[in-house]
Amino acid sequence: MKRLALLSVSDKTGIVELARQLVEAFEFELISSGGTAKTLIDAGIPVMKVSDYTGSPEILGGRVKTLHPRIHGGILARRDLPQDVADLEANGIRPLDLVVVNLYPFEQTIAQPNCTVADAIEQIDIGGPAMLRASAKNCAHLTVLCNPTRYEDYLQQLRDNNGETSLEFRQARAAEGFAMTMAYDRAISSYFTEVVTQQPASQYTLAGQEHQSLRYGENPHQSATWYQTGTTGWTSAEQLQGKELSYNNLVDLEAARRIIAEFPADEPTVAILKHTNPCGAAVGSTLVEAYEKAFAADSVSAFGGIVAVNQTIDAATATALKKTFLECIVAPDCSPQAREILAAKSNLRVLLLPDLHRGERETVKVIAGGFLVQAADDEIDDPQTWQVVTQKQPTPEQMAEMAFAWKLAKHVKSNAIVVTRDRVTLGVGAGQMNRVGSAKIALEQAGERAKGATLASDGFFPFDDSVRSAAAAGIEAIIQPGGSIRDKDSIQAADELGVVMVLTGIRHFLH
Repeated sequence: MKRLALLSVSDKTGIVELARQLVEAFEFELISSGGTAKTLIDAGIPVMKVSDYTGSPEILGGRVKTLHPRIHGGILARRDLPQDVADLEANGIRPLDLVVVNLYPFEQTIAQPNCTVADAIEQIDIGGPAMLRASAKNCAHLTVLCNPTRYEDYLQQLRDNNGETSLEFRQARAAEGFAMTMAYDRAISSYFTEVVTQQPASQYTLAGQEHQSLRYGENPHQSATWYQTGTTGWTSAEQLQGKELSYNNLVDLEAARRIIAEFPADEPTVAILKHTNPCGAAVGSTLVEAYEKAFAADSVSAFGGIVAVNQTIDAATATALKKTFLECIVAPDCSPQAREILAAKSNLRVLLLPDLHRGERETVKVIAGGFLVQAADDEIDDPQTWQVVTQKQPTPEQMAEMAFAWKLAKHVKSNAIVVTRDRVTLGVGAGQMNRVGSAKIALEQAGERAKGATLASDGFFPFDDSVRSAAAAGIEAIIQPGGSIRDKDSIQAADELGVVMVLTGIRHFLH
């Protein structure tokens, strides 16, 4: 009797060629269901419908197709156990040698902006995960394939092993099956927790599909792998040119995306980053003007940096970008002329990510024996809620400048101080052990340009020393969250020195 394979896939990539090889080269008989059966029949491949094999029709609009003893008995039977073999014979069940299955596109569905709860529920696969788990459990006796990239590996196993597969191969494919069902269930659970019930999760599972093995991690002695969760984000970005992305590239790119997401697309903005901190950021009347301002803010640190822009790269901006060594550029799009200009620097990584504003709703940090999950710091700051606490009132221009500086301070490692003027960073103090040190770095970097500038601090001032050093450097306006028991000291110093001070009431630590 010929060997039997069950093919039931949502993602039909490569399924016709696999089925053809199974039938023509290895004399398999095929059973299939729903759209997969139609695809194979249309391709002229002989296949028996699951409903014909089981003697039970598909019911409930296709919700019930493969949930049948003739299917799961053929999957789960242990062929070295006489009782299992006897049960198969008594019930007219054929053992399955191969199960090819992947799942309804739940994550792709919920990623659609108009997805309803009813739409999402209809994309919760039941039969697929059941077959995946059953097949993976019985990998001692059959092979399960859930990833189209493994089809050729399976065929090669048959060619190399006289029509058989090794136990090691079957176990590896089983591991992929279990990983797929885990990630699938995690996506459904997260959706119900975050969107449907909006209740805190009592259990949290982080799962992803391997997207790429990276050369190394932060340092050459550290191994690293890039995993994909969902259908959006960096795995969906189009890389136009350049070398493979590294671990550090990806970390910096995400930091750059978060900064650029603060600014609307109709406001040409550029951020240049090194080690996740902005070394230069600016808003301009055109994109090239914004880049030139951001680059001039700290041209030394910009060398080898990561650049994020919030508009389509045009020829003028591409020409400016080409003048210095950069690691990566990310933009929502790139004009044909700009692509041609940037192509001259073949090692420069250029990525297109149309939706730069879409990020994760949660952040995860691993600690010994567990991990921490928090909501992303995507709070929309409303200047209407800010409090002017000094006698000197800010002008509309100063308020706009403080809003710019505040957006950037949010994305600088704590303790963070940012000095800006005319929507350009002049000095950035990042990650110091005390706020005085960060202020000193930012003010020294700004130098004479600090006269008439604005200073933003991601946390409150515990003493008035930084306010006094800022005023001495020429700072005219300060924005900070407030909340210190000594706020009155900083406010009094600002009043004494004629500096505007605004309290936001919200802090943006970034550890």
